[in-house]
Parts: sequence; structure tokens; C-alpha cells
Amino acid sequence: MSFKEKAADVMGHVAYRITNQKYIMAIKQAFVTLMPIIITGAFAVLVANMIMSPETGLAHFEIFRFLAELQPIMKAINYATLNFLTIGAVFLIGIELGKINGHKSLFPGLMALISFISVIPTTLLLEVDGSMREVVDVLARQFSDPKSLFLGMIIAIVSVEIFCKLTEVKWLQIKMPDSVPSNVATSFSSLFPSIITITIISSFGFAFHRVTGIYLHEAVYNVVQRPLESVVQGLPGILTLMFVAQFFWVIGIHGNQMIKPIREPLLLGSIAVNMTAFQEGKEIPNIITMPFWDVYMSIGGSGVTIGLLVAIFIAGRREEMRSIAKLSSGPGLFNINEPVIFGLPVMLNPVMAIPFIVTPLVTGTIGYIATATGFAGKAVVMVPWTTPPLVNAWLSTAGSMGAVITQLICIVVAVFIYLPFVLLSNRKPEAAPDSE
Repeated sequence: MSFKEKAADVMGHVAYRITNQKYIMAIKQAFVTLMPIIITGAFAVLVANMIMSPETGLAHFEIFRFLAELQPIMKAINYATLNFLTIGAVFLIGIELGKINGHKSLFPGLMALISFISVIPTTLLLEVDGSMREVVDVLARQFSDPKSLFLGMIIAIVSVEIFCKLTEVKWLQIKMPDSVPSNVATSFSSLFPSIITITIISSFGFAFHRVTGIYLHEAVYNVVQRPLESVVQGLPGILTLMFVAQFFWVIGIHGNQMIKPIREPLLLGSIAVNMTAFQEGKEIPNIITMPFWDVYMSIGGSGVTIGLLVAIFIAGRREEMRSIAKLSSGPGLFNINEPVIFGLPVMLNPVMAIPFIVTPLVTGTIGYIATATGFAGKAVVMVPWTTPPLVNAWLSTAGSMGAVITQLICIVVAVFIYLPFVLLSNRKPEAAPDSE
């Protein structure tokens, strides 16, 4: 076995262990399930602002003025989806981790949610009629929206693990007669583990506040979530994350799956914040979001392979390359590029590995500069990743032509980056790895 094969085998083993780690699997599956909810909220934001808004939408014109009266419908949808992202994530992570631990019911999700609520403050100081008043038994939005996402993920994992371990302790289980229905018997067998789990989590939250003077959500946000958000919101951070994904792709491992547990909470959280700000007419805070990744760094799929396809059509001389490009062009328009990655191939191909890694780093930099300078609008709508290029740039930025032009520039740049390597492949067909 060659050194390259040994290295690929070791990296593949490491990647397999990481992607199949149960906490990562639970988080990934939870966010996959949440995606339709996020897109539903994004649809409501788009309709409310581009159609029903009397200031920025079609309702600005007299003939469509009646649409403004329907705007509360979209605002209610937005509130019910995006402002409860953390609640949904906690519940789903609890369910998924419970399944992995052998509990097939929805109860672990409920346990995770109750545990999360038990550690957040429900007494707030609010300004009412010009004076500050204490309001009790309320759930502030900061605990249901993405700001408390990492605390929710941590509490979900810890509480479900404690619960599952306690359910294995036989003397904590209440045994019911065989005549009792199984669902009732299961509920009673979980009674003491539930009481102990919630008591442990709630007591820890109480003790933490008494000892430190700050609430658990503040500590997790300041120590874990805010630094990660700061890193990913900077250009070096997002380029590093993309580099890691591309590196795994070229050694034969699905790069997006490797970084998903880090990317999804941060980038989905940042687009949720942007959508809320856009809905409320406030300044849009975040440049780097999930749509930013899709619009500027994954055009046609990972590696901006739409540039590779165009380069092959322009300069490709090998018949098999052109055939693969033709077969891949249809899926590529919807950002599905497995046919070209595995068919050309790109993975384990030293010639194509260089532009495959470099291109999204360059286009991401272009997109960041264009957005930071105000030429391209910031993303304010979460669109499905399969939305075709140019269309996704226009929709995700609520109609920014600067974003469309920037994405078009990125595609042209990607073509020029791939062209020399396509020409090199014309002269060196042996560059592709052997099939043996």
C-alpha cells in the first residue's frame, strides 16, 4: 500500500469516527429536520417584505394596497418558526440522541426541553409605562431564538445522557403488572429517572448562578457561542472552515458532512438573526450566513464546480471529460455536483484537487468584500441550497442586484481558475487515479 493510500485510509478512519460520534449525529439530524421550518420562516419574511409591505413591497402601489392587511399572517409565521429555533433544536436533539441510546419514544426530547427551560431565568425586568417592573413566569425571546442555541444543545445532550443512564438502574424503575398497557408501564418506569434528571439540571443552574452571579446562558454564550460566532463571521474563519471541507472532499470523504455540526448551528443561527432584523426593519448584522456559503462559496456545488463544467466545455479535449460534464450540467444547475466529483473524478485527483480547494476560497473572499463594502446586499432570506445560481443570490438578499452581479463575477473567476487545470488534464490523462 502506497503512502497516499495509507494516508487516505487513516484520514477516512478518523472521519468515520468523527461523523459517527453520537452527539454529532444527533445534532446533524436535528438540523436536517429543522431545515423546512427555517425555510418556511424565510418564505414568510420574503413575502412580508417584498409583497405585503407598504414601504418595500408590492403593497406600496395603490392597486396592491390591500395586501398590507395580510402582513400579520406572515409575521405570525416568522415568529412561530425563526423565533423558536432553539426550542425546536433542543427537542429534536433530545429525540435523536434518545434514539441512538435505545429510547424510541419522544420522551427524551421532552426531557431535554424541560431541562433547558429549568436553567433559564423566567423572571425579567421590563419597562412598563415608563418604569421598570419585575415580570414573572415569562420566556424571553433570547432563550428561544438562536442566541441560546449552544446552551440548548449542551443541556439537551447532558440531560438525555443522564436520563438514559438512570433508566438502566433497575431499582429506579417502577414495575407495573403485565395487565397494564405498555405505554403506561413505560411512563411509570421513567418516573424516577425523570425526577432525578430534571432536579440535577435545575440544581446545577441554580448553584451556578448563586456561585458566579451570572446565569448559565450568559456563561455559555460568552465563553462558547460568541467566540465561535466571531471566528466564523470573520473572513479567515469561514475560509478555514471551507478549506477543511474541501480537503476532506479531495481525499474521498464528504466534506460538508464533516463540518456540518459546526457550520449549521452558527450559519443557520446568523441567517435567523438577519431575517428577524430584516422583518423588524433594523440594520442587518451578519455578512456570513448559510446563504452566503451557498451563494458565493458553493456555486454549482462544493468547489464551485460550475466553473469546472464551463471550463471543460470551453477547453476540454478528452471525450470522457466532456461527456461527464454534459451529464453533470443538469444537476449542477441545482448545486448537485456528485456526478462530476465522482465521475471526473475530482476526489483523489491531484490535478483537480488544487482548483477544487482554492476556488471557493477565492470566490468567498470576493463575496465577502462585495458584501462588506455594500456593493452586494447581506443575506436576509434562507433559500433551499438547490436553488439555481443567480436566482439564489437575488432571493436570499431580497432582490440585491449587486449580489447577483457578484455571484456572476465569482462564476467567471472560477472558470479562469479551473481552465489551466482542464488544459493540463487534456495533456495528462494519466493524472486520474488508477481504479485498481
